[in-house]
Amino acid sequence: MSRINVGLVAIGFAWLIGVYMAGLGAEEIVLGFPASLFLTLTGVTLLFAAASENGTLEALAHRAVRLGRGNARVLPLMFFLIACAVSTVGPGAILSVALTIPLAMAVGRRAGVPLFLIALMVANGANAGNLSPISAVGVIANTKMAEAGLVGHEGTVWLANFAAHVLVGIAAYFLLGGHRLPARVPEPEPPAAGEPLSRPQWLTVAVVTLWIVGVLVFRLSLGLSAVAATALLIGLRATDEAAAIRRVPWGVIVMVCGVTVLIALLETTGGMDLFTALLARFATPDTVNGVIAFVTGAISTYSSTSGVVLPAFLPTVPGLVARLGGGDPLAVSLSINVGASLVDVSPLSTLGALCVAAVADGPVAARLFRQLLVWGVSMTLVGALICQLLIGPLVR
Repeated sequence: MSRINVGLVAIGFAWLIGVYMAGLGAEEIVLGFPASLFLTLTGVTLLFAAASENGTLEALAHRAVRLGRGNARVLPLMFFLIACAVSTVGPGAILSVALTIPLAMAVGRRAGVPLFLIALMVANGANAGNLSPISAVGVIANTKMAEAGLVGHEGTVWLANFAAHVLVGIAAYFLLGGHRLPARVPEPEPPAAGEPLSRPQWLTVAVVTLWIVGVLVFRLSLGLSAVAATALLIGLRATDEAAAIRRVPWGVIVMVCGVTVLIALLETTGGMDLFTALLARFATPDTVNGVIAFVTGAISTYSSTSGVVLPAFLPTVPGLVARLGGGDPLAVSLSINVGASLVDVSPLSTLGALCVAAVADGPVAARLFRQLLVWGVSMTLVGALICQLLIGPLVR
């Protein structure tokens, strides 16, 4: 059975429901397409696809690994930090995990580090940086929060998500015996670690660094400046244009934008108001943070955080708080972000699937699949508890 991109399905339903049931015109449906978000996601992912295509990201990851060579206790923590750093500066969690996990699994296996621990540290590290203001998923979260009237909270969005994943990562490290690993193990030199960066790679580092400075200091448009930076790299012959374009996660972009079209229709027809009314029945102003984190976590276990959960739930926050007669809209939004993200280690999500795919041994991969599934499901409860106890004090 083939899997159909949920964004395509969402656009199809938006057209059928909007035109033939709600009596809207096709032009009104098209107005729901997030053109600005599409350009931003395309620009950011294209830039880092170019950096990945010419080997720059891989080369930098190899050099970072050398910092903890020979100490098995340090390796899980190092891969958490590497994945977090890569995700934070723009590529997001999916590309960060895809880049880091093959090397992390190989090094972990040779050093005797449990593969389950490696997978959790890489996935949680990548997710810890996933909501930075210049990350693709961070753009989605902040854009949807802005649509709900919550503007200027980019730092808080990143901090809440980062802190939650650090807590879970530390727990995983000690629960799975990371602190009991041998302090010294024989570890081979990564093959690419000693090779100098090539001219295209140095150019890529320089251009991406300038782009990050431009975005953070001079407030350049994320999408437009990223496209310009990519064009500069192509013009300098630092990357291959066709290969970079092929690496762009078009399916994810279509999914995000397609679901946004359907959500826009629901908002136009009052469907989201009905949804918030139903959700409000299961929560009170005092428990809404934990309840919303549990619900979004349960959905995100088998669905897309960036493509489905965040676009669907964040716009409902003002209506939900109004129906409950209390609650902090910012705290509820942060709970949605955290609750949906913590479960992404599930193998039914992309991050968990990438971790399982990095294991060549069939029985070992099957065992890792079961471990990640149980852990991912358990994060629905852990996320609800974290959000209920800690999100409120964070925003006060």
